[in-house]
Amino acid sequence: MHLLDGKAVSAHFKQQIAQEVAEIKASGGKIPHLVAILVGTNGASETYVASKVRNCEELGFHSTLLRFPDTISEEDLLAEIQRVNDNSDMDGLIVQLPLPAHVNPDRVVEAIDPRKDVDGFHPINLGRMAKGLPAYVSATPQGCLMLLEHYGIQTAGKHCVVIGRSQIVGLPMTLLMQRNAYPGNCTVTVCHSKTKNLPEITRQADILVAALGRPHFVTADMVKDGAVVIDVGLERVPDASKKSGFALKGDVVFDEVAPKCSYITPVPGGVGLMTIVSLMKNTLLAARGGIYG
Repeated sequence: MHLLDGKAVSAHFKQQIAQEVAEIKASGGKIPHLVAILVGTNGASETYVASKVRNCEELGFHSTLLRFPDTISEEDLLAEIQRVNDNSDMDGLIVQLPLPAHVNPDRVVEAIDPRKDVDGFHPINLGRMAKGLPAYVSATPQGCLMLLEHYGIQTAGKHCVVIGRSQIVGLPMTLLMQRNAYPGNCTVTVCHSKTKNLPEITRQADILVAALGRPHFVTADMVKDGAVVIDVGLERVPDASKKSGFALKGDVVFDEVAPKCSYITPVPGGVGLMTIVSLMKNTLLAARGGIYG
């Protein structure tokens, strides 16, 4: 069993990005500028946004964090997004999810200029990706592909099973793994909450992607020997033994499943770190002129 080590791989790519930013600064070019919008005081969202801002600082990016109370109206939030869209100094915009119940997340995502949608959630970017056109690829799926490529894992002709069909991870991961490229060229099966005989299907997977957000859902009996397992889950679970009061758990029971795998991602230290790097890569691309010309 080998670890798909997100800590080591993300450090490798961050070094490359930092070098590019240093070269931009030396030549007097445009410094990448990422804007994050945070609504309310959700603890997990606070942690995620803080990590993104910290990574911007490490890589030499500019960053702006816009905080709003969870009482902000949907129309006022859309107006704030438009202000960022109109600011040519700001290259990338992310709106941290989840949002308060009275705010429609689809309206919010669609309000972001696709040229600044470095999370890759906008329907235009999803559609372009589905057609194989240049697009900002959703950060988490792109991070998964970066891991597969970095470790030279062969994907052509393999059976990839994706558990989860969200527009953020499951859907784009499915599209990317079946595309005519590397990583890709897989035969892909998508499983979800209505799938019958789930373990029977997951045991057929050469590459198993667990992206359903249910801690310790995937057990050893669901994985075949020699499989590559990518655990996208990252959930807070109460743990009195931790100073924070919680532990981070993935969708996979790591200690059970790891001995059966050829490769597996740890949690933490796996896909989550690659998601941040993917976001930074997309922001750098946007600062360099983006994908739309």
